[in-house]
Amino acid sequence: MRHAQDIEELRGMIGGGSVQGQSELAGRDPGWDARNLRAFAAVRPDSPDAVANLLRWCCPRGIPVVPHGGRTGLVGGAVTNPETLICDLGALDRIEEIDPVSGIAVVQAGVTLGALQEAASAFGLDPAIDLAARGSATVGGLISSNAGGIMAFRSGVMRHRVLGLEAVLPDGSIFSDLTRVMKTSAGYDLKHLFIGAEGTLGIVTRAVIKLEPLVRARATALVGVDNAAAAQRVVTYFLSRGGTNLRAAEIMWRKYAQTTGAALGFEHGQLPLDADCLLALELGGDSFEAASAALEDGLAAIYEDAGIIKDGVVAGSVQQADRIWRVREDTEILYRLHPQAPSFDVSVPGRAIDSYVDRLGPALRSIDPPLDPYVFGHLADGNLHIVLNIEGPLPAAVQQRVEEILYGPLDAIGGCFSAEHGIGLKKRAAFERYADPVKQKLSRAIKGLLDPKGLLNPGKVVDPL
Repeated sequence: MRHAQDIEELRGMIGGGSVQGQSELAGRDPGWDARNLRAFAAVRPDSPDAVANLLRWCCPRGIPVVPHGGRTGLVGGAVTNPETLICDLGALDRIEEIDPVSGIAVVQAGVTLGALQEAASAFGLDPAIDLAARGSATVGGLISSNAGGIMAFRSGVMRHRVLGLEAVLPDGSIFSDLTRVMKTSAGYDLKHLFIGAEGTLGIVTRAVIKLEPLVRARATALVGVDNAAAAQRVVTYFLSRGGTNLRAAEIMWRKYAQTTGAALGFEHGQLPLDADCLLALELGGDSFEAASAALEDGLAAIYEDAGIIKDGVVAGSVQQADRIWRVREDTEILYRLHPQAPSFDVSVPGRAIDSYVDRLGPALRSIDPPLDPYVFGHLADGNLHIVLNIEGPLPAAVQQRVEEILYGPLDAIGGCFSAEHGIGLKKRAAFERYADPVKQKLSRAIKGLLDPKGLLNPGKVVDPL
């Protein structure tokens, strides 16, 4: 009865068409996690002020609020329950300004990455961040998870792309720091509290994004090598060569590449899928022909001088390049084979990648002999994705043993147990087990200061101290 009254009040305040109850939510796509739409209602504010009004209404009533973007997160950051209210930011979809002189975009949180890329390209600019979910992932979600993607080694993660930010705090007050310049030294840079906070400290509503010159054309190659060290030598060559513009360097171990390649219809011999590792490279240039020539010349020089490339193919067209990139990007193939397959997202320093990966198979098989992980990721920044070849979720005890194998060595070598997917619900236990104790204490203290009632995205990342 209480929630029925809440919904009626919300419809009167926000507008009937912008509020959906459980019956209406049941017909919507929940996204990556089936629990995302279990809230008693979803509200779709159409402005930052409307978001502020919503939180001012929720706070005194003690109603927990879960912000939603594209619902593409992999760690349960958008999960709800029947006592929570969804703040759906999809209607905050305005690109308010693109300034080609300053090289910035002012955008609302519901703008998708793909929409920002398209709008910026009209001015010869690009947000310099890219990932496979570009069509659904929103700017607010990317900021809240501090997303990385395939160009992080060149352009940084979202923390490095955000110049200014606006966020609504749990009590409905608005934090506004829409700075449009890179250089600021004016006390605490508080916007960074909200970047990577997964909506637990405030709801991001607008941001100023730094843009870069658009690369007009791209060329793609897929080469086979023995290991990550060999692949790194290829990457180092292109990074150190004048006149080349390396845009992506994605690594796949053989099991992953053969599985996705087969599902996409590649026949034996079309791609170097028998190599122990495959490296997908993308070079930018003024034209497809120029980029392709630079890529072919570089690969030929590496092959002759070092002999580290075992086989390879350079895409002869944009269409062929897109097919090659699907081998790396179509990760949903794994989840169709293994529903709810346990997945992990770690950062490993470059020198340690081979030794880290080499121990995974034997160590996981000590838990369960059939375990044979799929491994792939962003080579140049050391971000590896690991997906187990079984249906999930894992029993809690097995999950902990797997995490000990995957996360246990990382602190000593300077890695991280969560590279770009965040903490959410899924990695709460890992955060408490592997994060620095002082960091945990400070995180809870900050949460308690900004959200003492624990109303914003409750249960995610940390609880208030």
